[in-house]
Amino acid sequence: MLSRLLSLIVKELIAILGDKRSRVVVLVPPVLQVLVFGYAATYDINHVPFAVLNEDGSHASRDLIAHFDGAPAFERVATLTSAPEIDDLVATERALLVVHIDESFGRDLAAGRSPEVQLILDGRNSNTALIAANDARSIIAGYARETLGRLGRPGPDAVIVDRVWHNPNLLSRWFIVPGIVGLLTMVVTTMVTSLSIARERELGTFDQLLVTPMRPWEILAGKAIPPFLIGMVEAAFIVAVAVFWFDVPLRGSLVTLFIGIACFLLSAIGVGLSISSFSRTMQQGLLGAFMFLVPAVILSGFATPIANMPVAIQRLTLLNPLRYYMVILRGVFLEGASIESLSVEMGAMLAIGIVTMTVAAYLFRHRAI
Repeated sequence: MLSRLLSLIVKELIAILGDKRSRVVVLVPPVLQVLVFGYAATYDINHVPFAVLNEDGSHASRDLIAHFDGAPAFERVATLTSAPEIDDLVATERALLVVHIDESFGRDLAAGRSPEVQLILDGRNSNTALIAANDARSIIAGYARETLGRLGRPGPDAVIVDRVWHNPNLLSRWFIVPGIVGLLTMVVTTMVTSLSIARERELGTFDQLLVTPMRPWEILAGKAIPPFLIGMVEAAFIVAVAVFWFDVPLRGSLVTLFIGIACFLLSAIGVGLSISSFSRTMQQGLLGAFMFLVPAVILSGFATPIANMPVAIQRLTLLNPLRYYMVILRGVFLEGASIESLSVEMGAMLAIGIVTMTVAAYLFRHRAI
């Protein structure tokens, strides 16, 4: 039995790594996508183009503008002389933000009153606009407090001190890169397994496999083990890039992390084999994989919080193994979570894996006739 299983595993590895297209799917996307996502997928903003309309002309207003010029998040692209110029500048996307200082700014500040500054933003990209507005408010509020302090005016009644846990510098890369481990592992594993049975059917060798002395569970194991090994290697590579290239802290145990990865791979392989068992051609297998991957990524919490989704959609995410994998990855990387605290997520992925593997084993025989 063991020799039959090993022969099937070797056959699968040769089929996956011996085919040029399969090698490209396995090797190229993780390398390229982890670098692209790691650098490009970020919620941090830098060099936001902004313009200034200063109708005050006082030393205080010029000092405020200097604070914007010195902030790394902003880059001045224009200095306006009249309000009608704002519309064209924002409409043509030359500036995301316009800082409008009216003529009473200096007088209000000197009198100890809170000065008003108008911020005009291009809201077409609402997320970027919101972040830019918050950064601009921080600069204005900080400058007002600093100036009122120099003038001897009473300061605020209380001082607010922020303390951020798990990600003290609020670097979005620390949030995104662990999620990329899950995203790429899911894509590669599902794509490889979704082609496994479909390739056999298209080449006409699946019927030959069924008439061998191998039992269905042996065929299932022989089809599942190679992508599991490939997935573990892929995940280890991406974790290493996250830690050593992008400096994302790994606060938890590697044992906990790889147990979570193993549980996820079982569920992802089960989904992929179910898709492949239901497909008669490789084209159908690829289409089925894409039909699963797109909603799985959207409903995983990778980019948008699940808590913000409608209740019905939140319940639907409970069937998505990537949802639980994201919790495990970010928990181990940023929080140092233990196996005990992640046992629910690991159990859910194992349950999904058992159900989908059972479905795949059933479809082996019933889709062959």
